[in-house]
Amino acid sequence: MRAVVTAAICPLMSGPALQCERADEALGGMIVELLEDTGTGWRLVRTHYGYTGYAPEACLLFGEETAARWAGREKKVVLRGACDVLAWPDVAAWPVTSLVRGNLVAPEGEEKDGWQRVLLPDGREGHIRAGFLGRRYTAPVYEDQEGMRSALVDAALAYRGAHYRWGGKTPMGIDCSGLCSMAYMLCGVIIWRDAAIKEGYPVRPIPRERMAPGDLLFFPGHVAMYLGDGRYIHATARAGDDGVVINSLRPGHADYRADLAGSLTAVGSIF
Repeated sequence: MRAVVTAAICPLMSGPALQCERADEALGGMIVELLEDTGTGWRLVRTHYGYTGYAPEACLLFGEETAARWAGREKKVVLRGACDVLAWPDVAAWPVTSLVRGNLVAPEGEEKDGWQRVLLPDGREGHIRAGFLGRRYTAPVYEDQEGMRSALVDAALAYRGAHYRWGGKTPMGIDCSGLCSMAYMLCGVIIWRDAAIKEGYPVRPIPRERMAPGDLLFFPGHVAMYLGDGRYIHATARAGDDGVVINSLRPGHADYRADLAGSLTAVGSIF
């Protein structure tokens, strides 16, 4: 059976309790597969990208029919870092809820005067600025390599400045693999959510000398996206950075990080 994620950010824990380690976050509008009912208010679920974790039941709307109905609707994705869904199309209206980048909503009718009426995963309706929404891609946004690489870089750069959160994947807090996997997901490609090259996913190892913008740089327990000119973007917990920043592999650059430059284990690419 499946369920729809109704919370903007649904924690996926390594065990059925908030005191456990956060493994991931499912985002509002995603559909998850139900694997186990713990009887404690937590459900073991599997996401559409193959990750598992324990989700609070309060964040889920259960039912195969409900999930199928939601899956069949047209979706748009929130691209603004955070935004409100308002009761009527006016900035003075009271907020129905707040959403974050990566949340999915179902558009209702055509946009009007810069507003889009939307259906939320829990059945509520509201209005959101049409410019905050974008097309949801389930296939690569560009067929040509140059366009796709540029889109991946832009998607990652949109998270610059977000603070570091272990297991996070939104502008409210994000970790290294959350940053890279979300950038790819927003561009229509599903990669493994952890800092590793995993069989069955499209990222494959390539020689270091072939790395280009949009490729992934792997370090022990860490992953970053290459931007070009020796620089990369990543989410780091290092004191003083504490989030999504740009660093360099080249000693001559002011943003050079010797610890990472000296420990690069692999370069991964979908191209």
